[in-house]
This record gives sequence, C-alpha cells and structure tokens, in this order.
Amino acid sequence: MGWDLKKELKRKLIHLLSIFFIIVFVIISTNFGKKIALFALVLLLVIFIEIDYVRVELGRKIPIFWRIFRKKEKNRHGAQVFFLIGAIISLAVFNFDIALAAILMTTFGDMAAALIGKRFGRIWIAKERALEGVAAEFLVDMLIAFIVLDNWIVMLVMAFTATIVETFIYKLDDNLIIPLFSGFNGQLVLYLLKILKV
Repeated sequence: MGWDLKKELKRKLIHLLSIFFIIVFVIISTNFGKKIALFALVLLLVIFIEIDYVRVELGRKIPIFWRIFRKKEKNRHGAQVFFLIGAIISLAVFNFDIALAAILMTTFGDMAAALIGKRFGRIWIAKERALEGVAAEFLVDMLIAFIVLDNWIVMLVMAFTATIVETFIYKLDDNLIIPLFSGFNGQLVLYLLKILKV
C-alpha cells in the first residue's frame, strides 16, 4: 500500500485547527463568558459553511483553501465543518476537561492512527485499518486523557470510545462522531460515578 508522508500530513493539518478553536474559546470565555465564546465559534462555523457554499454550490476554487479538501469532500462539507460542530456541542454540553479531552482525541488520536497505520501497518483488522494504527490511537488517546482528566475510569472509557469510533466508522464523519461519543460516554460515566459515589 503506497504511502506519502507529505500528503498524509497535509490532510491532517486541518485537525490542528482544534488548538485554535480551544484557544479562542478559553480566551473569550475567560473575558466575556461561555455564551459569547460559543457564539464566536458559531461565527467561525458560519464562515466555514459560507466557504463550502462557494466551493460546493458555486464550484469555485478558493485560493489556499481548495487544496486542503479531500476527493470525498468535493460535493459536501469539509472536515472542518463537522469538526467545529462537534467541538461546539462538546464545549456547550460537557464539562470543560471532558470536552477538551474529546476534542484533542479527535485531533491527535486520528492523526496517530492514520500516520502509524498507513506507514507501519502490517496487520489489517478492518477496511483500511491496521492494528498498529489502532494501538497508536489508543495510546495517544490515553496519554491525552491522562494529561487532561483525573479519573481513570473516565480516561479509559473515553479513549476506548474514540478508538472504536475511529476504527469502525467509514462513511459518517468521525470529526463529528468522535468528540460527541467519547465526550458523551465520559460525561455519562462521570455522572454515574458521582451518583454511586465511587
């Protein structure tokens, strides 16, 4: 299976926008409140959708932007739209540390799975999914969880959820599903642990 590091890195650069989203959210929420911070992210979402309108509906090539889209995004929203929707919902609904972990797992877990899986993959366990990539994603997700969270059960649940979603979802956009599912499961477990006083 052919592998091009430069091409793969270029495809994954869009995920690094998550750092920018988080910085914007933290700065604005600290100074003006959470509601205004979420509004700012929705403004970014509107801008991204408008770019997609020009690109998809009008068929225009936008300088710089048009090169980052994949073939499957030719006639639909780009990954950045789904990613930002997932980030907004996560930051609005979940505890900040859980939302942060979910967003970072979506960013770096997915990158680890793709880069390690496609470069070193030898044992293929699913369509275009190598065991080596899956293991790399889980380890990266656990590292993120360890840095951001303080409960081992929540860490494991979120890392496991993010890895499962990335491994077995093909047609739906994982940029939306990973933060929602891993964040939801992490938040649910946290609520249950509080109820059970574990």
